[in-house]
Amino acid sequence: MEDELVIAGRRFSSRLIIGTGKYRSYEENARAAEAAGAEMVTVAVRRVNLTDPNQPMLVDHVSPEKYVFLPNTAGCFTAEEAIRTLRLAREAGGWELVKLEVLADQKTLYPDMEETLRAAKLLLAEGFQVMVYCSDDPVYARKLEDAGCCAIMPLGSLIGSGLGVQNPVNIRLIVEQSSVPVIVDAGVGTASDAAIAMELGCDGVLMNTAIAEAKDPIRMAAAMRHAVIAGRQAYLAGRMPKKRYADPSSPLAGLI
Repeated sequence: MEDELVIAGRRFSSRLIIGTGKYRSYEENARAAEAAGAEMVTVAVRRVNLTDPNQPMLVDHVSPEKYVFLPNTAGCFTAEEAIRTLRLAREAGGWELVKLEVLADQKTLYPDMEETLRAAKLLLAEGFQVMVYCSDDPVYARKLEDAGCCAIMPLGSLIGSGLGVQNPVNIRLIVEQSSVPVIVDAGVGTASDAAIAMELGCDGVLMNTAIAEAKDPIRMAAAMRHAVIAGRQAYLAGRMPKKRYADPSSPLAGLI
């Protein structure tokens, strides 16, 4: 069945986006991307070598010809840092589709929404296509979409926590109000978390630590691939209503 994810005019068969941090090696990262069936990978511009051929390079294992690279601003705590980082990414690789995140503090890595919105407006004015990491606040999600962001990426829970989707009500509200893709970003720990996000109606899931720090990252990547597909199909199928009492599968009338 044709059910593509469309972001800023780009079409994807896979709804699972994976990161490129915390893996034991770039080779393991490449194997995980293959097992996940991913078509897009995030790249932390401030942390990953993209230009020095004398150092190990991600592009030698995860090819930008096979995957859409999504530069992100991981580690940025001000709008100015984020903007400078993405300008460098555009100069280095010509990337204009980017992931914006502006963090509030080192302990929680929670997004600073005031700075995030300010940075988004400035980047959009410079022609960037902005996918934006944000809190699970429907009000700020609407403001970011109104500003022109091409995808809204609310956290499921804190980055790297593995706590899963902690506020399904707000995620659902964001899904219902949004006309651009909604992608849960951060907090997924295992396959059931990914399925829950998709069953809420999200258009995709982005994860890094859940795969990279699993005991078997390649097997977990495959599990996440199936979970995202299953959650999406369950959402499209429409689940049965919840009921207070039993409802027998076989009719009671006409029993012997």
